[in-house]
Amino acid sequence: MSTLTHEWNSAVPVPVSAPDEQSWYALLTRARHEKIVAQRLREVGVTSFLPTITQERRWSDRKKMVEFPLFSCYVFAKLFPTNEGRMKALRIEGVYSLVGTRGEGTTIPDEQIEAVRRIAEEQLTWHTHPFLKIGQRVRIRSGALNGVEGILTARSGESTLVVSVDAIQRSLAVRIEGYDVEPV
Repeated sequence: MSTLTHEWNSAVPVPVSAPDEQSWYALLTRARHEKIVAQRLREVGVTSFLPTITQERRWSDRKKMVEFPLFSCYVFAKLFPTNEGRMKALRIEGVYSLVGTRGEGTTIPDEQIEAVRRIAEEQLTWHTHPFLKIGQRVRIRSGALNGVEGILTARSGESTLVVSVDAIQRSLAVRIEGYDVEPV
């Protein structure tokens, strides 16, 4: 079983000469550089989000709980949608690119980031799920996940909510038995 946690920083962004509002973007990073990239973003005043999982790892002489990024090779950053805003993130060592077309990146809706953050905070049992674009979109109307939206699926006879981050084509699935669910 895995425990989902997160590293969330809300550093005050350095003012940029753009009147536009900041949006979430996914940054593609070097393998095993996600935590370093999140730290460096924080150092330059960029708000970032790195959801992590904690799993037990066994070696021949010991066992240890180890924290891993939930989405390997990805860190989320809140950036101004200007060349200057994007370059601030792209200059960080370990960042390959913004996820999206033409190097400009694709914005990620706040609701998708918030849904992943809420699942991480609640430390719910989860499992990876294939990325889905089809299926009925639903909203949880009760309990700890009230307001979280995703795609309703069934797995082994149990109702499951799939929360997707479109830009990186990754999804999480969480059991929602007992929650009130409504169509969006």
